[in-house]
Amino acid sequence: MPESSLPQIPGVRLASVAAKIKNWQRDDLLLIDISEGAAVSATFTQNAFCAAPVTVAKEHIRNGNIRALLINAGNANAATGERGIDNARSCCAAVADALKIGAEQVLPFSTGVIGEHLPLQKLLDAIPVAADQLSIDGWDNAARAIMTTDTRPKTTSRSVEIAGEQITIVGIAKGAGMIQPNMATMLAYVATDAAIAQPLLDELVRDAVSSSFNRISIDGDTSTNDACVLIASGATGPQIADKHSAEYERLKAAIVEVHIELAQAIVKDGEGATKFVTVQVQGAANSEEALQVAFEVGESPLVKTALYASDPNWGRLVMAIGNAGVEGLDTAKVDVYLDRVQVVEAGGRAAGYTEEAGQAVFSKPEFTITVDLGRGDCSEHIWTCDFSHDYVTINAEYRT
Repeated sequence: MPESSLPQIPGVRLASVAAKIKNWQRDDLLLIDISEGAAVSATFTQNAFCAAPVTVAKEHIRNGNIRALLINAGNANAATGERGIDNARSCCAAVADALKIGAEQVLPFSTGVIGEHLPLQKLLDAIPVAADQLSIDGWDNAARAIMTTDTRPKTTSRSVEIAGEQITIVGIAKGAGMIQPNMATMLAYVATDAAIAQPLLDELVRDAVSSSFNRISIDGDTSTNDACVLIASGATGPQIADKHSAEYERLKAAIVEVHIELAQAIVKDGEGATKFVTVQVQGAANSEEALQVAFEVGESPLVKTALYASDPNWGRLVMAIGNAGVEGLDTAKVDVYLDRVQVVEAGGRAAGYTEEAGQAVFSKPEFTITVDLGRGDCSEHIWTCDFSHDYVTINAEYRT
C-alpha cells in the first residue's frame, strides 16, 4: 500500500513506532495528536472484564477536551488488576509530558494477549520517539501498527461537500478474532475535519456503530478491549449542531459508510475466513427479533462450518432459526433463500429446490442468506463469515 494512500485530516497528527511489545519486526505503538478545540466521542466494550485502558479511557473521556490517543498492539492489558490500571495511567502521563497536555486528556487503548502485564518501560521509552515523529500523513502506517492477527490493514476514506467546503473522513480499524461486538468492536478510529457539536458527535458515534460494528460477528465473542473513537477536529467548515439539517444528513451518511466499510473489512479478514456472508432477516415483527434470528444463524458453529465446506445443509439454517427464541414463531410461514435460490418454503424444503442450485451459491466467496419469518414488516441484517481449520489453528497457537 502506498505510504500516503489516505488523505490528511487537518488537526490530527499521527506517529507509529516499534516499541517491540512482542517479538516482531514492525511498528506496534500508535500515537494520535488531536488539535485543541476538537470534539472526541467513543463507545466501549460492555464485557465485564473490560481492560485497564478501557477503564481509564472511560474515566478520561467524561472530562472532555481529549487531545491524544495512545494505542499499543501485542498486549491487551486486560485482567491485570490495579497494576494494569497504574500502567495505563503511566502511559497517559508519559504522553502528557511529551505533548505538554494533561494526563486526563489522553485516551489509552491496548490490543493483544489477555492476562499479561504491559512491558511498561518499552512503552515509556517509545512514547517520546513517537511524539517527535508526529505527522499529518501517518494514517496508513497507523492502520498497520494496530494489527494483531489481522492479515491486512483496514482503511477507508470519504469526502463530502458541506457549506461549500470539502470535508474529509478517514477511518482505520483492526480486528480478526474475538469479534461479536456489544457497543463497537475491536479497535476503530475515525476522524473528520468537520466541526460537529459534542452532543451531536456523541449521538453520531452511537448511530454509526449500531449500523456497522454491532452488525458483525466472526466467532460470537465480545472482546475485553473493544472501542470505537470518532474525532471531529473542527478544522474545516462551520460547526454543525442541527441534526435535522441537510448538511448533517450528508455528513452522517458518509461517516456511517466509513464505519460500515471498516466493519465489513474486519469480517472479510476474519481469522481463517474464506466466506463473507450477509444474513438478512425480513418479515419480522420487530427489529429485536430480526437481529436475534440473524445472529443465531450467523454465529452457529454448525452453520459456519457448513459455509466453509460449501455445503448447503439447510437443515442447519432452520435449526438455528428455531433456536433463536422467537416467541410464537409459526414455522409454517418461514421461507429461506440462498441469494435468489429458495431452499425453504412454508417451513419445508422448497418444491423447486435442488442441491446443485444450493451448492452453486454456497461455493461463492460472498452471498446472502435471507430468512423471511412471515410475521411482520421489519427487516434487519448482519455480516458474518465461516469457520475454517485455520481459525482453530490461529487461536490454538495465538500465544506462541
